[in-house]
Formats: sequence, structure tokens, C-alpha cells
Amino acid sequence: MIFHVFKTIQTERYNQSIRVTECAREALLGANVQNGVIYVITNHTTTGIAVNEHLECIESDIQNMLARLVPENDPYLHARMLPTYGQTAGNPTGHLKSHLTGNHCVFPIVDGEVRLGAAQEIFLMEFDGPARRTIHFTIIGE
Repeated sequence: MIFHVFKTIQTERYNQSIRVTECAREALLGANVQNGVIYVITNHTTTGIAVNEHLECIESDIQNMLARLVPENDPYLHARMLPTYGQTAGNPTGHLKSHLTGNHCVFPIVDGEVRLGAAQEIFLMEFDGPARRTIHFTIIGE
């Protein structure tokens, strides 16, 4: 069986880490799958999906590292008028940070539970907020 669940989240800041582990668990409950896999996918090119420990210091360190790797004040080609888009693109850093984090993660489902490591949490990484964001959960199993 294959199930698709969509969750919309309103982000609050330009750069933000939002824990969505419980959203994945809720999606699995509705699917009633005992064994399989769950994919967690962001539908946006300026967000990412990350897996790490839920500690404020680590979340801050990750955001600081991404800010150093992708500084706001670089002369990005994307930060210019785009005739096909009809306006100036102002979010090059969001696209680049998203590229670094990736747009999905996959976890096994065993005995009706998402199998995460003891300290693992799933995060939606916002890099161009605030905005309404959609996460797609695809559950494959039996």
C-alpha cells in the first residue's frame, strides 16, 4: 500500500528549524502501516529537511554554519531582475542552503513505528520565511 499525507505549516522567521517528527508519526497512524518506509519531503526549493538532535545549541550551530557557508551579502546571480519571473529574485541564500540540507529523509517503519535513532528528530528547515510550507509524507508498506 502507498499513502500520501500533506501537512501545511506556517513558518515564523526568515531562517528557522521546525521539528516535524510528530507530524511524521501522525501521518503513519492514519496510514495503518506496520512495516515499510516513510519519506518526508518538502515541496519547496527554499526549505530543507534535516535530521539531527533536538538541542537548541545544535540547531543554532547548524544555522550559524549555513550562514557562514552561504553569506547573505555575496553577489549572487539569482539576486537580480528575472524577466521570466517578473520580479527581482531575493532569495538566493534560501536556494543554496536548501541545496546543502537536501529536500527529504527516509526512515523505516517497523511494527507500526517510525524507527528513529535515540536522539534523532526530523526538521523542516526554513530559509526564506515566513511562509506557508507543505511537507509531503509518503508511506509505503503493509
